[in-house]
Amino acid sequence: MSAPFIESPYAPRRRRTREVAVGEIRLGGSQPIRIQSMTTTDTLDTAGTADQIEQLADAGCEIARVTAPSLREAENLAAIRSELDRRGVRIPLVADIHFTPNAAMIAAEHVEKVRINPGNYADKKKFAVREYTDVQYAEEVERVADRFRPLVRRCKELGRAIRIGTNHGSLSDRIMNRYGDTPRGMVESALEFLDVCEHEGFRDVVFSMKASNTQVAIAAYRLLASSLSDRFIRRDGDIEYDERSYPFHVGVTEAGDGEDGRVKSAIGIGSLLADGIGDTIRVSLTESPIKEVPVARALADQAERLWSCGAVAPSGFDAVFVDDVYTHRRRETLRIETAGPALRGALRGALGGEEPVRVELELGPVPDDPEAAVDSLIAALGRAKDIECEGLLVDSLDPSAADQLKRFVRALESRGVKIPLAIRVEATWIDPCLPLASRLVVMVGALVPDESMAEAAAKVAKARLVLEWELRAPSDEIPALVDRVIAASARSKLETWLISVDADLPIHANRLAVARLRERGVKVPLVLRYRRNADETDEDALLRASVELGAPLCDGLGDAVSMGLQGWDPPERALELGYRILQGARLRTTWTEFISCPSCGRTRFDLEETTARIKARTQHLSGVKIAIMGCIVNGPGEMADADFGYVGSGPGVVNLYVGKECVSRQIPSAEADDRLVDLIRQRGMWKEPD
Repeated sequence: MSAPFIESPYAPRRRRTREVAVGEIRLGGSQPIRIQSMTTTDTLDTAGTADQIEQLADAGCEIARVTAPSLREAENLAAIRSELDRRGVRIPLVADIHFTPNAAMIAAEHVEKVRINPGNYADKKKFAVREYTDVQYAEEVERVADRFRPLVRRCKELGRAIRIGTNHGSLSDRIMNRYGDTPRGMVESALEFLDVCEHEGFRDVVFSMKASNTQVAIAAYRLLASSLSDRFIRRDGDIEYDERSYPFHVGVTEAGDGEDGRVKSAIGIGSLLADGIGDTIRVSLTESPIKEVPVARALADQAERLWSCGAVAPSGFDAVFVDDVYTHRRRETLRIETAGPALRGALRGALGGEEPVRVELELGPVPDDPEAAVDSLIAALGRAKDIECEGLLVDSLDPSAADQLKRFVRALESRGVKIPLAIRVEATWIDPCLPLASRLVVMVGALVPDESMAEAAAKVAKARLVLEWELRAPSDEIPALVDRVIAASARSKLETWLISVDADLPIHANRLAVARLRERGVKVPLVLRYRRNADETDEDALLRASVELGAPLCDGLGDAVSMGLQGWDPPERALELGYRILQGARLRTTWTEFISCPSCGRTRFDLEETTARIKARTQHLSGVKIAIMGCIVNGPGEMADADFGYVGSGPGVVNLYVGKECVSRQIPSAEADDRLVDLIRQRGMWKEPD
């Protein structure tokens, strides 16, 4: 029996861990989520690096990481620490080590934590294919342990912490040959290094499981949490929790820049935090590290509010919401035609089944001036490039507004807007909406009688429309409400129906709803809804939407996302955000996807400027993945997840990749952009921009 990755997926509760000291900062246990970032300066530039660390500290960064690619940089950490002490900047430093165990030994003398990458601490990545016998594999593990052991002993003597930081893009060939490019391989790579730490009695360990693919990152962190629980906690065959496990540093690597970088980071980091996983976080943006800090702070604040809400799972509820929480698989649902008689010939008129996850816009109450509202909507949709609105939802909760609703529908028809129309109504006020809608969204809760629900279902069934039950209740009451809508639908012989959830804890409530549906053998589609709060900034709204929608999507839940229009200016931003979240969750690729690493002291070119330049030339290539990597640490590995790679290989020179194969080496930077475009053309994936 494997330990669960968290105590319950149905109520937010922080994963319990030991505390680890990183200098004067403690993380894990009952400590707040700690915010980290990483310098982008040359580590040999003492003043410049100290300047940036001071700016990070002023912005609210609590731990700063500095790269140490060679002995010279490791030695210069002493000068950086001295300069920070002179300025009175008391922020713990982390040395970032790849390939150079000797540099790690020097760095440990001057910093509070050393980050090592199990994939390259004692191995070189050559993409070599080799079969290992168990004896040969064990010998390789011991060889790696011998390289790592001196650092563990020295950190124990000095009171330093170690981060065992696995990267999906830089797993060793040995791990790849045995476990493949998988979350399991990431976890096994890290646990080999933990074995050495524990053998030496060293427990000041922090873990990370970073990937540019949000689904992979989430699965790897979950699997590690479960594996550590298995490692520590077994008694009489039952799983129990204690506080001996290790804290996690959570992040999504190579997230990119702008809104895409924030969306992808929020999906990966926020989904894990919603499950209580994460003790320190870094948002990895291809921007100035100063800009990473407020994004991380917002995600941490959101999670800590969630953890403190006091919600509990329904008593005795032990149903599961997915078959396997460590492997992404979209939930199996029925395909439902949603165009309906009101808009025959409508675009994108089905959801569920094998259909892509749809994007709907929620307009709110029927507008006072329906014709002007439709004209404004058409203008907004016209400005949204490369995407379509695949459904509209309007509220009609007031019987006195029946004439306005009819005018609104006529305005849509007269202007040729063929988009499936859903109308939200009370269970007792359906009749006037039946001839107008493709789908009726009926709000139900504890105060709606079963008779009213059955009557509403019967009317929708007779009209041969689709009914969406919108479950409005506290999260722990959702399973009982699911039972009621199943009964009402069966009693009325309603076959085409689906559900959505409007609850205090949307991530956990959607899981509860799906778990109950699974128990009952019901495979109706699920609509995920997001409405912006009136007091939210654009960035806060973007982050919350990415977490609340992205988390269930990465669990495989959701057949449509419905984006509330209110509060967005211009309104098409809500539609664009829906598509960005689907792309960040790896469910629909609408635009070019850029896998670009955050700048650091290893970067061989101006990563932010280079990424912007390449984006300008290639962002119209829908469905193409391009990786822009500043150095070779993760570059070749991440190429396996991209169609094309642009990797800094030395000062002023670039290597180009197709997948993980390097096809052109040592190209001068001035020529590299054109050569990349030529490469895309040669592979038949280029099209001219409009």
